[in-house]
Amino acid sequence: YEPEAVSLAAALLPRLKSKISGLLLVPSDGGRFEITVDDELIYSKLKTGRFPDHADIARAIEARASRGGGG
Repeated sequence: YEPEAVSLAAALLPRLKSKISGLLLVPSDGGRFEITVDDELIYSKLKTGRFPDHADIARAIEARASRGGGG
């Protein structure tokens, strides 16, 4: 899933770089592609069966950051 992870990171960084303190890609196995913000799971490919939409993930991170997290 490396190409999808790198593509998502490339899409998120320009939009979120002033709102987040870091972005970490962690290899996994078993078909997992999960996104967490401050230990809160905001997306799981295992639950949805598909890769995330970049804009949806950016909005979810922005919403989480506006609640005082995201960094």
